[in-house]
Amino acid sequence: MSSKPELKGRAARLAQLLPAGSGQAARTPFVLLVVLLLAGGLIGLLVLNSALSEGAFRLDDLQRETKNLTDEEQALQRDIDAYSAPDALQRRARELGMVPGGDPAFLEPDGTVKGVPGPARPAAARTPLVLAPEAMVTRTLPPASPTPGR
Repeated sequence: MSSKPELKGRAARLAQLLPAGSGQAARTPFVLLVVLLLAGGLIGLLVLNSALSEGAFRLDDLQRETKNLTDEEQALQRDIDAYSAPDALQRRARELGMVPGGDPAFLEPDGTVKGVPGPARPAAARTPLVLAPEAMVTRTLPPASPTPGR
């Protein structure tokens, strides 16, 4: 007697579709495939983890560099503000021998002149420079006489 029962009809036809013999030979390649896939996944995760760690260190270095550059920018901006303060500009202008200008004159769009221009006075260099809207006095000059060539 055989260890397998005899199949008849439809069961026999279905049994013919299944491979006969031991299943040990078919399991070995499958087990190797699963082991290789697991090992490949593990190696992939290690590589990914290393790349993320390297990126985190680079990000930390870049943030530190950004902070240093921001501090340097703020220090330079403070220097610029100190040099562009009105009293510093006035002191530097006097060191260069500059004197405050005289009274200004302004041209209107229609060609009329507002104000009476005046020369710069070296004696005025000793008086403090005052920049206030009340200090600007506008005077209207009479219109210029037409030139003979027109």
